[in-house]
Amino acid sequence: MFVLTAAPAAADGPVADWRARWGPGSYPGSVISAWEPTRVGVLRLPSGRLVRGRGLNRPLPAGPVPAFGLYLLGRKPPPVPWEACWLRWPDFWLPSDPAAAADVLREAWRRAETERVEIACVGGSGRTGTALACLAVLDGVPGREAVAYVREHYAARAVEMPWQRRFVTRFR
Repeated sequence: MFVLTAAPAAADGPVADWRARWGPGSYPGSVISAWEPTRVGVLRLPSGRLVRGRGLNRPLPAGPVPAFGLYLLGRKPPPVPWEACWLRWPDFWLPSDPAAAADVLREAWRRAETERVEIACVGGSGRTGTALACLAVLDGVPGREAVAYVREHYAARAVEMPWQRRFVTRFR
């Protein structure tokens, strides 16, 4: 199961005009500034896309906020002021709906080309690392190498459980 929530829309002005016509994050030719690549938790994929992974048990980092957040939790998270998607994913396990997970991970990967995308779970290691490794697969890293890639470039303890590693290896 996943739930997509939209960011609060501006009441008037140019932002409201393009949102009404194109939707959040899809203004033709617009590129939201990317994450600062040296910030803690920012993973640079081989294509150059930048995605921030983090643990929700820590405060929101200083600096820009995400344009899109993907939250991997066992229960619905509190609302955030940016566009967000909740994917039901119990701690230490796999997504409750693997097909929905594949869809939202593809969406996060697509959006990371032009938007600030954040992927987070409670601790920022197991589920977040697994999702980031799946993004690495979408970005061209072979499935058998994706966990090592994320451990080298994001967090050494990413992708905690053997079944999470298998999920990445089989992800397409």
